[in-house]
Amino acid sequence: MTENRIEEKSPLLSFDHFSLRFAGPEGVSHVLDDISLDIMPGEILGLVGESGCGKSVLARSVLRLLPSPPALPSGRILFRGEDLLTLSSRRMRSVRGGEISMIFQEPMTSLNPVFTVGAQMTEVLRLHRGLSRKEARRLAADMLRRVRMPDPEATLNKYPHELSGGMRQRVMIAMELSCDPVLLMADEPTTALDVTVQGQVLALLAELTREQHASTLFITHDMGVVAQLCERVAVMYAGTLVELAPADELFRRPLHPYTRGLIAAIPRLEGSTDKALPHIPGNVPDLRTPPTGCRFHPRCALSTEICRTQKPEMRSFGSRGAACHHLDAGTEEASHD
Repeated sequence: MTENRIEEKSPLLSFDHFSLRFAGPEGVSHVLDDISLDIMPGEILGLVGESGCGKSVLARSVLRLLPSPPALPSGRILFRGEDLLTLSSRRMRSVRGGEISMIFQEPMTSLNPVFTVGAQMTEVLRLHRGLSRKEARRLAADMLRRVRMPDPEATLNKYPHELSGGMRQRVMIAMELSCDPVLLMADEPTTALDVTVQGQVLALLAELTREQHASTLFITHDMGVVAQLCERVAVMYAGTLVELAPADELFRRPLHPYTRGLIAAIPRLEGSTDKALPHIPGNVPDLRTPPTGCRFHPRCALSTEICRTQKPEMRSFGSRGAACHHLDAGTEEASHD
């Protein structure tokens, strides 16, 4: 199912100074601020940050699932050289679900409760791949078999409420991969699952996307999942990109103070059990009136005058990048002086 693949050294998807505002009755929210980020062919990129930092909105912007207005985008989102923000509605429909697919956070709200699994899967295949009803049903059963679904033929005749959470998520993975997308976006796809099923779904997702040579944008707030699955990690805070690094380097030596706080807050089995779990003080800012300068400065122990007045630029440190005024290019770590 990879006949349309081509060898690409340039990014598959690029956010080019992409910003997004929401206009509402209480004012304008500056949801995303000047995001520049590349996803390379075949890689699994993790996108992490606290709830409300803009991860899901960034992914939905790719598929143009945000009505405009109230969403007011600027900049570019380039997919294989095409700016997705300027494509015609007809061209966008062929990209959405065909070349780019998305697994949403809760499969029960993504699957239509009044149609069987088979009806929903075959509709997607007939629309995007031009298959006959019989061909689409055969491929749907094969995809369910690939996601380790017991008795795929019987599953096609079931309604979503007749399946467990793990089975519904497998249906979503099968459905989104059945059209052979080159980019898969997964938005917290294991949040509603227990730990055992979560591990199975993650392993399955990684296996199938690599088999199909698809790139994956994996959105989560679970740093343990990132360590298990992702090759590179982008860290977001309050609508800004603050760090980008290979996963092993990020966990071994986080550069940005916010990333350090996230990793320090990961529970560990070793050590004393009577100590409070480290946390990042303060609250996520109101994006209708975001902080000036660095958006993290009200919660950062390293904050100085420059942090409050000037937005830090993303700077390169070897194979990684970070946006902090207090990073030393020689030591690649934040100064505590």
